[in-house]
Amino acid sequence: MAVNLARTTASAELLKQVFKNIDAHSCPRLFNFHMHTVFSDGRLQPSALMEQAMAIGLKGLAITDHHGIIGYQAALAWLEDWKWSNPGASTPHLWSGVEINANLLNIEVHILAYAFTPDHPSIKPYLHRRPTTGQEYQASNVIAAIHEAGGLAVLAHPARYKRSLFDLIPAASQKGIDGVETFYAYNNPNPWKPSVVESEQVQKLADEYFLFNTCGTDTHGLSLLQRL
Repeated sequence: MAVNLARTTASAELLKQVFKNIDAHSCPRLFNFHMHTVFSDGRLQPSALMEQAMAIGLKGLAITDHHGIIGYQAALAWLEDWKWSNPGASTPHLWSGVEINANLLNIEVHILAYAFTPDHPSIKPYLHRRPTTGQEYQASNVIAAIHEAGGLAVLAHPARYKRSLFDLIPAASQKGIDGVETFYAYNNPNPWKPSVVESEQVQKLADEYFLFNTCGTDTHGLSLLQRL
């Protein structure tokens, strides 16, 4: 576990450096931190997802299936195979990721976890391919579990919930969240581009509460350049 945690710490530190420089132009062609495979509610096989990531020229990505990491593990195995067959070629950095349902201000939100140690005991309850209940469902406990596993916690699509982002982001910050998914396409435009008004509102609050800005397409379909 010590070796894994050391590796995770380095991975999380690298991700922090990336998050510090994320802007409205980072997704979907440089970085993408929100996507789904057939192992939750997406349509892409992990291998096809990685082939697209390479073709697009992504520098880094995270697969964020709901409550599971089978897709991430399959993609990581694919990437390791590809590196073995293509020594010296540049490849994107693939961080561990998962999307977790949680209770924040008495509504359900989604928390994205990144760069955690997948076999750490604290994260295990959230990787059974179904939402948790009770204390494990509370946002503060989700965030604490992510941190214990060496990872970073991000509030997904803050403007998509039953409560205002102006309530949710301060509350998430108080519970220890590391970042917010600032650049997000709420109305599924083609080509993908972040929603201007919502992104500006989220970014302003991120600055106010010293949170990282992230971006992601939230791909559920067959193209990493689209949401659906």
